[in-house]
Amino acid sequence: MPNPESGAASESNFSSSDVIEILREHNWHTGELSCEQAAWCERAAALLGPQAADRLALENLLALIFHYDASEILAHADSHLVMSRYAARDALRQLALLLLDPVPLTTDRFREVVDTMKSNLDIRGRELFQTLRLSLAGRSGDGELDRVVLLLDEAAAAQFAAPVKTARDRIIEFCSALD
Repeated sequence: MPNPESGAASESNFSSSDVIEILREHNWHTGELSCEQAAWCERAAALLGPQAADRLALENLLALIFHYDASEILAHADSHLVMSRYAARDALRQLALLLLDPVPLTTDRFREVVDTMKSNLDIRGRELFQTLRLSLAGRSGDGELDRVVLLLDEAAAAQFAAPVKTARDRIIEFCSALD
């Protein structure tokens, strides 16, 4: 399984100040930061910064955290392509069952979820991860989206001005919006 935090050790061109500036520009946060929010901004810079080639790319990754609409996601042709792949719906059902437990999705829990899905399903790699990334991050793609997923529950707990949907909330919404 790819290590979703492996990018954290890479050099980032962005700091928590950059994250805070983007949050304020989009009204995802206003006012003073709490200690929890400041810590989240540091973590976001560490996880997403190495994945972002420029400020716009960082902004786009952060937008995936602060904006999630399953109906909107499923309206794209790319989403239908992902969901039509072999065992995608099986992967989605398994993921939903694992995330119904309201325990926060941490790095360790993310690994457990992926390991359980690999053990219970006859799929690996792209078929497994594209479904997971689409349903939780709102886009199919590569490992940078795993880092977005790792930031969801912490961002929701930090209570920014823009409410963030947890991984559990997202999977419920995604399954509800699916035909």
